[in-house]
Amino acid sequence: MKKKILIINGNPKDKSLCHGLAESYAEGAMASGHDVDVVHLSQLDFEVVLKNGYDEIQELEPDIDMLKQKITDAQHLVFVYPVWWGSVPALLKGMLDRIFLPGFAFSYQDGNPFPKQLLKGRTARLIVTMDTPPWYFKLVYGAPAHKMMRRTVLEFCGVKPVKLTEFGPVLHANEGKRSQWIEKVGLLGRAAR
Repeated sequence: MKKKILIINGNPKDKSLCHGLAESYAEGAMASGHDVDVVHLSQLDFEVVLKNGYDEIQELEPDIDMLKQKITDAQHLVFVYPVWWGSVPALLKGMLDRIFLPGFAFSYQDGNPFPKQLLKGRTARLIVTMDTPPWYFKLVYGAPAHKMMRRTVLEFCGVKPVKLTEFGPVLHANEGKRSQWIEKVGLLGRAAR
């Protein structure tokens, strides 16, 4: 079945392994006949800081409004990003702060501590790079970036299931290893998973 897929590359570097992974997923998905959009956050122009929190509405810039519409239209969301300091890059976090707002991604309900999930019906894949060995990131650090993206952002807003693919350590990975990772992500794209 044909899916509408949105790939969001949250790495602020234009030339990066994440860029290659995002493009490989897109190529694989398009080869299988899926409708694919790729957005590299580094190419968008928007304020990453939610200046007044949720106290007042901050006007959306055209680029961020466009991305909000693409998220609305997508059936499957793919986030590609590196882990930096145990979390996601500030650019990706800023995009989440600016778009995943009450009234769009979730809505508070009177008398209920749990919000209504407004992004139900979508699935997601996290494609994550890191310099830490993935097993160490999970067992020693508790995988905070994965928990944040999976549980407290996407699942909180109703996106399920959220699957994870992680690659690392990147720091000393040779070109052969990086090519294997890119090829693996292309196969994930073909399967739209």
